[in-house]
Amino acid sequence: MEPLEIAPVSPPLEITTSRQMLAWLAEQNLSLAFTTYQIGKLFFLGLKPNQELSVFERTFNRCMGLCATDNGLYMSSLYQVWRFENVLSPRQHQDGFDRLYVPQLGYTTGDIDIHDMGVEQNGRLIFVNTLFGCLATLSETHSFKPLWQPHFLSKLAAEDRCHLNGLAMRDGQATHVTAVSEADVADGWREHRVDGGVVIDVAENAVVLRGLSMPHSPRWHQGRLWLLNSGTGEFGYADLQSGRFQAICFCPGYLRGLSLHGDFAIVGLSKPRHNKTFAGLPLEEKLKERRSEARCGIQVIDLRSGDVVHWLRLEGIVEELYDVVALPGVRRPMALGFKTDEIRRVLSIESAEPTAAS
Repeated sequence: MEPLEIAPVSPPLEITTSRQMLAWLAEQNLSLAFTTYQIGKLFFLGLKPNQELSVFERTFNRCMGLCATDNGLYMSSLYQVWRFENVLSPRQHQDGFDRLYVPQLGYTTGDIDIHDMGVEQNGRLIFVNTLFGCLATLSETHSFKPLWQPHFLSKLAAEDRCHLNGLAMRDGQATHVTAVSEADVADGWREHRVDGGVVIDVAENAVVLRGLSMPHSPRWHQGRLWLLNSGTGEFGYADLQSGRFQAICFCPGYLRGLSLHGDFAIVGLSKPRHNKTFAGLPLEEKLKERRSEARCGIQVIDLRSGDVVHWLRLEGIVEELYDVVALPGVRRPMALGFKTDEIRRVLSIESAEPTAAS
């Protein structure tokens, strides 16, 4: 397909897709949302009425974690968590969009570097507080309320000791998390980027998988714990019986952001930064062996075969993604932000409950 230039991002952002990517979105009745903290953008990808790609973006400072709900989503930003709610009723459209996500509620957390997020069975948001190395939830009176921390951390401290980052939910409960290392000193994870990554069982508070390279985005789906071994560019699953990582696919990029839908995995790819954090990872050699350069974008992987069946590539100003979520049943989403006057003019009224006549 010809590259599609998107405004108003400047310098230009070019989005190119595989031939059947848009047809796949239509067949699956699916839209996608993803964040890039590199330029502070929340993107929505859907389909226009003429079946062309719809791209919608809003600006939020250092937006990272995403979590879809029945009628909206949560998103973390530099020092806040936002809850977006769709204000359009079923079959209602606005300017051709079938979802209008409004930042309805914001919590100020301070800069605690929130990564993955999930919603518990009781509706409570749980998130990875990476700065303090714990799982936490929102507080009505404080920055956060800690809920759990790995057994190898000796104290709750704002030191990003192990770089806890990923969260897997199963039936509304947190089951597993990923960390770049088991370090217990300030910023200690950076010394263990190549093979110090772990998967931790939350309930047991025990490491169930070691030897990973900067793992991210664990997700429970179809009876398996899927995850990204980001430092090697591999997508696969954790064999919890043997304690081994089983790779099913190599992707040409630093992997972050994973959403699973039916028999497909939707994986986010980033170009590694040229700094000490990304230098020396196995991904470098794997790309050389395959005569490839790192890409930024999204790849759709068939879980049954491990094949990349569809892809979307971002070129230009966007070089890194953090999170990717699938939005089932959504055709063409949009959202409100705070940089334009639109948010002042969009009004909605909650239906009143009927009352008995007096």
